[in-house]
Amino acid sequence: MNYNWNWKIFFETSADGRHTWLTTLFIGLGWTLTTALCAGIIAFLLGSALGVMRTTPHKWAVKLGNAYVEFFRNIPLLVQLFLWYFVLPELLPNAIGGWIKSMTPPWASFVPAVIGLGLFTAARVSEQVRAGIQALSRGQGQAGTALGLTLSQRYRFVLLPMAYRIILPPLTSETMNLIKNTSVALTIGLFELTAAARSMQEFTFQVFEAFTAATVIYILVNLITVNLMRWIERSVAVPGFIGPPDVGGGGH
Repeated sequence: MNYNWNWKIFFETSADGRHTWLTTLFIGLGWTLTTALCAGIIAFLLGSALGVMRTTPHKWAVKLGNAYVEFFRNIPLLVQLFLWYFVLPELLPNAIGGWIKSMTPPWASFVPAVIGLGLFTAARVSEQVRAGIQALSRGQGQAGTALGLTLSQRYRFVLLPMAYRIILPPLTSETMNLIKNTSVALTIGLFELTAAARSMQEFTFQVFEAFTAATVIYILVNLITVNLMRWIERSVAVPGFIGPPDVGGGGH
């Protein structure tokens, strides 16, 4: 089959009547990166707290952390986004629910997308943090105890700084997954990169051009992410310390 590529389509006016299709794709990329960044902050902070909870000697904290991970890891991301977007406003008091429903685009889609992606990814980050802490020798924690450090101080000054170094490679994979998972947010109306490509395809019928451009952009973004994370990994590496090759359990 012969297909005549029409690259000039990227410089034609898009459906909004103000931008070219190329600009529209980059606007979608902006929302993709913004969503991933905000959700990533939630995932890292909450996932770290949950990972710590699951390694403490407190049984109630371990059970609570395990319950969170099992709950969010076993519900498909798409279903979770629908719950945050469609169901949550109906469960809240009328005033709050009405305020959420009246939010103007893109915030009405952006906020649920960030919350849904953040909480979903936090369960996966929790697994990485837990595995990283448990990969450390018991002597490190015992040394902190011998120095008179409290439990929270042992985590803050001894265990977590080393655990984060171990889990940087699997955290890189989670970061890439998070960027790609933002595409699911198009189902609740977020105009991210995939939604922009889909809009271009629907209005111009240039299917190959639209999704080829989106594919190339995703590849470039992920290549930049990988190299940035590798640079961070080299920068914080402890001389003489070698962590396990895969502490994350890629099957999670």
